[in-house]
Amino acid sequence: MATFMFSSLFLLLFLCCATNSSLVTSSEQSNDYFISSHIVSHAAVEKQSHIRFYWHEWTSGPNQTAVSVAQAPEFKKSLTNFSDVFVFDDPLRTGPDENSQLVGKAQGIHAAAGLYKIELLVAMNIVFTDGEFNGSTIAVLGHNEVLTTVREMPIVGGGGLFRFARGYVQLRTYFFDQKIDYAVLECNVFVNHY
Repeated sequence: MATFMFSSLFLLLFLCCATNSSLVTSSEQSNDYFISSHIVSHAAVEKQSHIRFYWHEWTSGPNQTAVSVAQAPEFKKSLTNFSDVFVFDDPLRTGPDENSQLVGKAQGIHAAAGLYKIELLVAMNIVFTDGEFNGSTIAVLGHNEVLTTVREMPIVGGGGLFRFARGYVQLRTYFFDQKIDYAVLECNVFVNHY
């Protein structure tokens, strides 16, 4: 009797294992795009870097770096430029002087999203072109209320040395000349990365 129970138990265990392996096989076949998953080592050291540079932008003139590409006709006279969309490729420099060392560029779009205040939706990449971060990028997506002293936007990712980046960017207007449509922003980046 004990041998029969042992044989039955062994057969039941074998059938359960066979059923589980067939389920895994069939689910793997339905997910051809899934490559792998694994536990990330907890030994990897995450660090936070603080990077400061100055963002220079011209919206008109011979040095123009930001261009209006769309605006709804009914808002042409809006005090907030509501619906105006700009594409920009602005130099990032070590200082507020326009001849200071170039370290990268801010490339992206900002859209005037505030109907009653000057508020921008900003989607951009900070692209480093010099120094230890050369070739790396930080992706930013957020709200910029232009007339506020300090604005903060979240970092949503990055590339190169900033893969899996997270953190935030703080902007302060350092200089603005409305006559020549030129602005300089102090940009402090607090980015967590590996």
